[in-house]
Amino acid sequence: MGLFSNQLSNVVEWDETKEGVIFWKWPNDEIKKGSKLVIRPGQDAIFMYMGKIEGVFTDDGTYDIETQIIPFLSSLKGFKFGFNSGMRAEVVFINTKELLCKWGTKNAINLPAPGLPGGMPVRAFGTFNCRVVDYGVMLEKLSGTMQTYCVEDVRTRITSFLDQLLMSWISKEGKDMFNLQANAREISKGIEEDLDMEMRKIGVGITGFTIESFNYPEEIKKMQEKAAAQSMVGDMGKYSQIAMADSMGKGGNTGAGAASQMMGMQMGMMMGQQMMNNMGNMANMQSQQPVGNGGAAPKFCPNCGTPTNGAKFCSNCGQKLI
Repeated sequence: MGLFSNQLSNVVEWDETKEGVIFWKWPNDEIKKGSKLVIRPGQDAIFMYMGKIEGVFTDDGTYDIETQIIPFLSSLKGFKFGFNSGMRAEVVFINTKELLCKWGTKNAINLPAPGLPGGMPVRAFGTFNCRVVDYGVMLEKLSGTMQTYCVEDVRTRITSFLDQLLMSWISKEGKDMFNLQANAREISKGIEEDLDMEMRKIGVGITGFTIESFNYPEEIKKMQEKAAAQSMVGDMGKYSQIAMADSMGKGGNTGAGAASQMMGMQMGMMMGQQMMNNMGNMANMQSQQPVGNGGAAPKFCPNCGTPTNGAKFCSNCGQKLI
């Protein structure tokens, strides 16, 4: 007998005291004579008998089960209440609202990166939206073994294969791993479609998926900040490989630490190159000064930049100074 077997009637309702519930099964399996069904906005009520759906009721309101519900049940429309016996049936309430949930990668994703044998470890965070799209599939797959099903259960299911989807979509078309945020919209759309296809197997649709941020190791973020105002100069590929091999040979850090060290070396080379460029520019400016200045020799040779010390000819290249 059910929880309310000693009462003349009971109220079949769901007050949604817990947030994020997708479906909730009414805990009593016996409905007494004179019972009422209450459907609140954003809910659907499904009557089931012997594991099969008997009727789906979508309009919110209060209904007399004997006169307004039973006549519309497939197998139970002729049911008559006895004096002390009720109708044994299951009632499952479905949350029809779109639900929002945060997600995050279960583990860091190691993206393939030149010079990093283990890849670049990256984490991602964002949100997704979901809602029930197929009652029959959901109840067939889940309601037989679960009293409730929540958006947290959806998140657990999603994160079990989200890492592989992220890896797949980031790797497509050679995405720049240091500028993934610029491609976040495109990556999100592709993942949303794949997730929706997978989750519809249990009757849940993914109606939105966003990537709010990609997180790199702290060492890499610091180097990115330093390199943000500088442009890469020259072909750094060979130097990067040598620096990486040297670090590994000395038992240095690998992974994020090695990448940090490699970026530091690259920026050091860039600074050195910039200094050389500045010296060349200074020499060019000096070479453009007019030769002869009231009979006095220039301070630096306009041809090679060697100090003249007041001589008439350059001691280095022989250029005439006066």
